[in-house]
Amino acid sequence: QVQLVESGGGLVQAGGSLRLSCAVSGRTGSGYHMGWFRQAPGKEREFVAGITWSSGRTYYIGSVKGRFTISRDNAKNVVYLQMNSLKPEDTAVYYCAVRVSVVAEYGSWGQGTQVTVSS
Repeated sequence: QVQLVESGGGLVQAGGSLRLSCAVSGRTGSGYHMGWFRQAPGKEREFVAGITWSSGRTYYIGSVKGRFTISRDNAKNVVYLQMNSLKPEDTAVYYCAVRVSVVAEYGSWGQGTQVTVSS
């Protein structure tokens, strides 16, 4: 069982930056794939970015490419989401999640952290 705890959310003005952290504990494997998702009020949860734990290969949705960067610290078992040039439409609850491989379903989720971007 993997446990995930997000932190780093908050209120920021448009154009500002935030860095989210996801602390990972429990049993993990080299093929694990970490993802960041977000859910805005009245909208479905959407995938934002992902990273393969071992290789560091990354994936992004188009709307955040060039603004967000996902990374991981293997020694600390932490996954980060650096968010720059934030826009009001980035406002959402952000969740990290893990799956055992890139083709599996995401099986463990954190509790979420609120990101609010004011215009």
